[in-house]
Amino acid sequence: MKFPIRTLVTWPLMLAAMWLAGCTTYVQTQVTAFSDWSGSDATRTYAFTRKSEQQNSIEQTTYETLVANELAKYNFRQAPEASANYQIAIAYSVRGDMVTVRQPVYYDPWPMYGPWGAGPYWGGPWGGWGPYGSWGATGYVDQSYPVYTHALQIRMNDRKTGRETYKVTAVNATGDPSLYQAMPYLVRSALADFPLGNGTVRTVTLPVDKSGGMSNETAASAGPNERSVAPAPAAKTVD
Repeated sequence: MKFPIRTLVTWPLMLAAMWLAGCTTYVQTQVTAFSDWSGSDATRTYAFTRKSEQQNSIEQTTYETLVANELAKYNFRQAPEASANYQIAIAYSVRGDMVTVRQPVYYDPWPMYGPWGAGPYWGGPWGGWGPYGSWGATGYVDQSYPVYTHALQIRMNDRKTGRETYKVTAVNATGDPSLYQAMPYLVRSALADFPLGNGTVRTVTLPVDKSGGMSNETAASAGPNERSVAPAPAAKTVD
């Protein structure tokens, strides 16, 4: 199931531009929540609800499993549709764009000495001017990279009344087109500190390990509108 990203794309593209300009070990996800959660619910039972195009979808089942595992941390448990207190619907999408990053070009003022400078009298391997010469950047070039914006939305409705009680959207951008690879970050970020207050907008930071998956290390400290979360294991293939 896909839903339009629209203006939510702007922030991830700006983040992706910074990500492409250097090396990052974290994935940052923008989370927006709307809540009418009473906080007095003693029995958090739910059933997933699907639209017609989501029926019999292995991909849908895979993502629902990720959401269910995260909800279990907040005492939610799945139940038959007829007895569940809540209906939960998920929607997701991926969109490809191109991001242009301006990068500096450096001029070597001492080419006759090779990469190691003029020798020991210049005080180091690059001579006395540092690795980029004495004049710094001599110009800039624009390089374009593909970037993919991934989005997830989770909606909770009271089954008996149909009233929407919680809606959260998570959006991030990376150079990987795979929505499957991005989904663990999206789910973990979307449901961190459930339930968030109505109108909450914040950034959640999750570390990435050396193999490109979700790390078990503690994320770096965040600002007042940010949240660092120790990630859960990455998604596994459903047979």
